[in-house]
Amino acid sequence: MKKIMLMGLIFATGFAKSQQDAMFTHYMYNTLWLNPAYAGTRDALTITGIHRSQWVGFDGAPQDQTLTMHAPLFDGKMGLGLSVQNDKIGPTRSTFVAGDYSYQIKLNKKSKLGLGIKGMVNIFNNNISSLKLNTQQDGAFAQNYQTVTPNFGVGAYYYRERFYAGISTPKLLQNKLGSSKVSYNEQRHYYFIIGAVFNLSKTVQLKPTAFIKATESAPIEGDVTANFIFNQKLILGAMYRTGDAVGALLGYNITDAFTVGYSFDWSMANTTGKYNSGSHEIMLRYDLISLTKAKIKSPRYF
Repeated sequence: MKKIMLMGLIFATGFAKSQQDAMFTHYMYNTLWLNPAYAGTRDALTITGIHRSQWVGFDGAPQDQTLTMHAPLFDGKMGLGLSVQNDKIGPTRSTFVAGDYSYQIKLNKKSKLGLGIKGMVNIFNNNISSLKLNTQQDGAFAQNYQTVTPNFGVGAYYYRERFYAGISTPKLLQNKLGSSKVSYNEQRHYYFIIGAVFNLSKTVQLKPTAFIKATESAPIEGDVTANFIFNQKLILGAMYRTGDAVGALLGYNITDAFTVGYSFDWSMANTTGKYNSGSHEIMLRYDLISLTKAKIKSPRYF
């Protein structure tokens, strides 16, 4: 077998026992996937797409895409969302399709608390027959397999114009994936997110955010990001992922409704850093404003 593909397979099985979920440097734009209580909180039909190519140039490295959309219902008292995420590592691929529902509680004039539930289906494929072997008759690599499993999650999300905080677990069930010969259980992940916006001057704002991930048999991991917003248009930021990576973010608000972003991060701890060109992400977000409502105040920070 090609050494590089074998490394990808070993990475996938080891990854399965610890931190399984896909990671995104643009986590602050991927809130719906992490927390169903976020659905409908932007007062518009919001569509967001993110593509991540991790460890570019390293065969079998993770590639992830996520597409989310959500909108408020009943004058913002409820929200609905739909998410699709694709996660590919070596010969394995997981495709998640999820629906989200939130109920928004108005705490006072400036803040709300969202409570949400997520239902999803995971279509897991292991295409191990695609691996190139030195011994082509190896029966352990002759048969591909697919597993389709349901799951559900819950979350809470507190927010106001310039601050948010949330806690969630998107997948409560620890389903068995794989075949009778090779299998593992999904691990339950817990997420905590927090962010704020501060005015540094009339034209410059600071938007710090943090994302903490915890799961059994793996160390707690945190992403800390500082984004600077210039004239409500240009976004420049830096990211640190504990024990793993540093990165930079670049974004631009083309209009009040349309935002584009790019990020680059470099793994400090992983030895694959010797054999790849870092990790890259592209993000697009668009707000489709309801014609039945007055123009929504801009900007929307979260």
